[in-house]
Amino acid sequence: MTISAQVKQTLASLKGVQGTLETFSSSGGDPEAKEILNRNSQKIAIIIKNLEKRLGVLEFEEPQYKGF
Repeated sequence: MTISAQVKQTLASLKGVQGTLETFSSSGGDPEAKEILNRNSQKIAIIIKNLEKRLGVLEFEEPQYKGF
């Protein structure tokens, strides 16, 4: 498995985690838990953004990985 494929797989997993956190956060319940879930979802969004930038660099440097 190439580095590009690993980064894309990690991105997909992180997006799933972020979606799960948002779902749990919106389901109500304890306000403190909701705040923690929201905070962690925002942190993961930053990580996703950084990985997407890194993926763009990888695809620019190694064009054969673009689109896989």
